Amino acid sequence: MTVRESLKELIEKKLAKFDKFFGEDTEAFVTCKVRKGDKIIEITVTYGGTLFRSEEESETFMTALDRATEGLERQIRKNKTRLEKKVKGGAFSIIEAEDDDEYEEEAEFNIRVKSFPFKPMTPEEAILQMNLLGHSFFVFNDAETHKVGVVYKRKDGDYGLIIEE
Repeated sequence: MTVRESLKELIEKKLAKFDKFFGEDTEAFVTCKVRKGDKIIEITVTYGGTLFRSEEESETFMTALDRATEGLERQIRKNKTRLEKKVKGGAFSIIEAEDDDEYEEEAEFNIRVKSFPFKPMTPEEAILQMNLLGHSFFVFNDAETHKVGVVYKRKDGDYGLIIEE
């Protein structure tokens, strides 16, 4: 779709508030979509190998943009201790000075470890296996490329495939 100049300017203005967290080598991608009359904005920020993503749907692009930027800020605040080593130095002193009561920092990760044999298979076989297990994703070794891949169920009901570079 073609995005109006006024919406582009608003997006740039909203994303500029994240400059306090990230350095110069940060990339932000914003995707605007219309689905069944609803406006959808997806924001993906890449910084130092870490991805931040927020997607929101609303009746207007402006409302979706507000919600998506709030979602990104929530992610950053919620994970600030873990992120301090990755984002711009001193970025979190700004957060400390602001009212931080509404954001409860996540506790340490509780990680359950599973191991299983990596049987080479096609993405279609991996999707079948994922569905049989009732999982939302499945890691596999691609039979053709011999690389690690991940299939997953998307919000829209379709499937996604992440492949190793």
